[in-house]
Amino acid sequence: MLLEEQRLLHEDLERLEQGISDRVAEDPRHVRDRLNRDHQISGFLTRIQDQSKRLLDIYNDTEGLRSKEIQSISTGDPFDEFYKQMSEIKEHHRRYPNQPVENLERAYKRKASGEGESATAEVDNMFTGEEAFGRFVDLTMLHEEYLNIQSKRVSYLQYLQMFDNFGPQYIAMKRADKGTDRYFNYVGRLADYLESFLRRTRPLEDLDKFFASIDQDFEDAWEKDSVPGWAPETQPAGPVAPVTEGTGEGVWCPDCEKEFRNDNVYKSHLTGKKHLKSAEARRARGETNGTNGRAPNGHVNVRGSTVQRLKERAIAEREYRIKRLASTMETVRTDSRVNVERKQGMTERERQMELDAFFAESTEAPQRNGDDESDSEGDEKIYNPLKLPLAWDGKPIPYWLYKLHGLGVEFPCEICGNFVYMGRRAFDKHFNEARHIYGLKCLGITNTTLFREITGIEDALKLWDKIQRDKKKEKSGGENVVQMEDADGNVMPEKVYYE
Repeated sequence: MLLEEQRLLHEDLERLEQGISDRVAEDPRHVRDRLNRDHQISGFLTRIQDQSKRLLDIYNDTEGLRSKEIQSISTGDPFDEFYKQMSEIKEHHRRYPNQPVENLERAYKRKASGEGESATAEVDNMFTGEEAFGRFVDLTMLHEEYLNIQSKRVSYLQYLQMFDNFGPQYIAMKRADKGTDRYFNYVGRLADYLESFLRRTRPLEDLDKFFASIDQDFEDAWEKDSVPGWAPETQPAGPVAPVTEGTGEGVWCPDCEKEFRNDNVYKSHLTGKKHLKSAEARRARGETNGTNGRAPNGHVNVRGSTVQRLKERAIAEREYRIKRLASTMETVRTDSRVNVERKQGMTERERQMELDAFFAESTEAPQRNGDDESDSEGDEKIYNPLKLPLAWDGKPIPYWLYKLHGLGVEFPCEICGNFVYMGRRAFDKHFNEARHIYGLKCLGITNTTLFREITGIEDALKLWDKIQRDKKKEKSGGENVVQMEDADGNVMPEKVYYE
């Protein structure tokens, strides 16, 4: 039965290739249909890899089952082996009488919208309404979280422009404050969203290789200490700094980075909520009270600095990943900003109507694709008894516009191969077009500016011969003139000299 499984795998691979070719030949007009097609192709490619791996395992025959089955068929009485396998098949179906048989021809066939299966079921729940099937990004929740972790007020439109910038001029946070869990979770969720958006909108690209290259580039940059904003801070090893930092006249609080002139005020400050919060944040960063990451004996706290550096590395990796992912989505990012600006000038009712129209269009798109024949019949039934030209919407133009432009008057041009131009405007315009200029060049005429309003070949040749004769006459007349010089040295024709 192993040979039958091998044959089935080969058939499955051929059916998968045919299913992919059928979908690649399509050209859906709606973005949802294109995404649905790409996700189906991506699923088929994944299945091809899995089935090919199983097929290679059978060919490698690590357990020797395939060789054993071939030997049992090729040696001895072939009918005995045939009836033995047939009895095993009957016994299997007797034990499982209701087991369905998979039809590979129908499994990967492109189903039309009228066969009971939605043509876009795979992408219906992948995107939010704001994302519009991958056309825009939806960072509203992340924008709210961004406002909660820092004090700078930024609008959503500004956030779309600067969400991948983490410098002090963009985000009101010190480097030490970025070590908190809230900021770490924020950059993690932002990186996960961008990665998920790329996977949903680009299912046919090798994104795993792209993400691996980002990780490798970050590793190289971190080893060289060239990650922007995360260069290692130098902490000189030496004696502990005095308790009275700042001006040296009072008591210094290293947690709040503040100096107190009065000792009693300093003691009461130690029980305040602001001090306790700052001390807890400082301990979370791996620093000890009053030593700034150094041990009480004056030596550098290696363990604390190592833990702090590991935290910084994790945050820097996520920031670096966000920057690289955002750079690959620049077009979507720009479209999102334009969409937000446009919606800001709309009322809530207009936004809802636009959203309903978008989903209605995406729902009707497969039906229109399936009814191309009926659509073509409908196009042929347009009432146009006067044979008027069609406008941009596919309907005949008004009759008064037809008469205004004189589109009923024919202007033939023999030089253009007896092509007929409808209307004076099209006729006047065609003298500067490539068709007419090419026709003149075929007649040997190079100077086309002098042949406007001439449409006959004979008239054009006569005019060109006259022009050539005039040029030759003018040239020969200029060569036969005898120049004379008077007593004063003035040069003049002979006729003028004797006069």
